[in-house]
This record gives sequence, C-alpha cells and structure tokens, in this order.
Amino acid sequence: MEFTSGHKKLSKPIVPAKITGSMDMDEFAKSLENCAFGARRISQAVEIYYEMVSDPDVTKFFGLAGAMVPAGMRTIIADLIKDGYIDVLVTTGANMVHDTLEGLGLNHYKGTDQVDDKELHEEHIDRIYDVYLPDGHFEELEEFLLDVMEDLPKDKPVSIAEFMKVLGAGINNNDTILGAAYENDVPVYCPAFPDSVIGLHAYLYKEMNPLVVDAVADMHDFMDICWDAKKAGAVFVGGGVPKNYIFQSMLVTPKEFDYAIQLTMDTPQTGGLSGATLDEAISWGKVDSSAKFVTVYSDATITLPLMVGAVRSRVAKNRI
Repeated sequence: MEFTSGHKKLSKPIVPAKITGSMDMDEFAKSLENCAFGARRISQAVEIYYEMVSDPDVTKFFGLAGAMVPAGMRTIIADLIKDGYIDVLVTTGANMVHDTLEGLGLNHYKGTDQVDDKELHEEHIDRIYDVYLPDGHFEELEEFLLDVMEDLPKDKPVSIAEFMKVLGAGINNNDTILGAAYENDVPVYCPAFPDSVIGLHAYLYKEMNPLVVDAVADMHDFMDICWDAKKAGAVFVGGGVPKNYIFQSMLVTPKEFDYAIQLTMDTPQTGGLSGATLDEAISWGKVDSSAKFVTVYSDATITLPLMVGAVRSRVAKNRI
C-alpha cells in the first residue's frame, strides 16, 4: 500500500523547532509542540498544566517525591502554593526535613558525585548525589523539632497534617514549602512521615513524652477534598507514596482525575508505581478515559522549572 500525505495517519508533519533570542518560555515550549520524543511531551505538559490551573473548578493536587528540595526546587513549590497553583500537597517526610533545614538557614551545598564517600563520612558530610549536607545541621534541626513538638496537643492524637501545620508555623518563613502552606492554608499530607528524620525524632520524643501521631487521621479530610472537587487535576513529580496516596483516595469517590501530569525518569516495565503510566491508571478508575494527561520522561529538576516557567509566562501574557 502506498502511503501519501493525505493518509489520516500522515496528517501531522514534524515541524523543526525554531529557537530565537527574543522568545519567552511560553514561546519556547510552543516551538516544541510539533517535535517528537521528550520535546513534544514537555510542550503537551505545558498545555495541560495551563488549562488545569486556569480552570477555577479544578482542585489542584501536587505529589512531590524525590530529593527535590536538596536539588534546589523548594522555592518553585513554595511560590506555586502562594499563587494558588496548589490546593493540596502530598509529599515525603524527607522533603519536609530538607525544607525545614533551609527554613532555619541551614544550607545544602554544591558538591560532586566524583568523591571518596569514606572521606566525606570522616568529615561528617552527608551526600545526596552532588549535594553536600553537614551532619551538624541535624543537631540544630533536633533542637528545633523538640520545641515544635512541645507545641503539639498532648491530650489527643495528632494527625500528620496537623503536625506539618505546626511545623510550618514554627519555621515562620514563607519562602519554605511548609511556611507558604501554613500562611496560605494549604494542607500538607505526608503519609510516609515515619520514613524521615522528623519521624525519627517524633519517635524519640514519644519515648519520654506523651505524643500520639495518628497515621490515618488525615484520610477523612483528604477524602472530603476529593468528594468536594468539581474537577480534579494532579501533577506528580516522581511517584511512590505521594502518587499512590493521591490516586487511591479518588477511588472511594464516583469521580476520576480530569488532568494528570507525571514528571519521572522511571519506566513501567518493572511494575513500580513511579514508572506506571497514566494510561494504566485508567484501568483502575483513577484517571478518566477522556482526561488530558501526559508523562514526561526526564529529570524533574529540568522539566518542572520548564513547565512552570512556560505556564507562568503564558498566564502573565494573558493577564495583560
């Protein structure tokens, strides 16, 4: 069979990207829409994210996994919260540990992965790929967490979201994720809370003091948010617990996600959730079969700033 340009499957030619010195981030993303591979996917992500954040009927969930705070992505997330682009944040305890450290002025430092880790251990420096963190930071964090836990209720169980709220108030810095969430009344859910230094110190504190952290207390409020959502959209940075927590909660409602964007480097062949496709989520009734969704396979420290920057550029132009 001879294929011609009139064939329905041959109706959309690849158009080479044209990059100029005068274009803004929105124009840059649009220049990739008729390319292929990751270029087209990041352009699609921008289109979907813009539609998602522009619709006032969409409840916007954000799942944050991976070492995104140590990598320098903290302010991007905090600013999204301040500007109303995140209604519900689900993240890992580790990210909130590093967010708290930076809120206390305890920096992460540029390092390298080409290093003798035994030497770093002897120098009391911890490594997260090419990021360094002094052991001493955790001593200051412990003192701060002890003060925060003194402010927690002792006469009743505390939910993890309530713990995060008190922590955000204690940091008193709206350039942090927790601080911005506290000031803007955005709930922060951290279902894997014990799997972090904050969880470790909560355990140590509980050994000597009255403190009960209820691991499932947040489910009621989270389910209410899912039930009340007219439409639902989600951005997933990585996958893991935050992704599943967001997706599984919608299962108990008659609704499904209308928008979904996943930024990941994991592939689906191993069956892990971080690489599971959003198509697969349709089979579970998590994503609507008519939803707008895309997975961008690349380092999220590249794709997240690109996507957010392009959408912010478009929002700014459309407000003029």
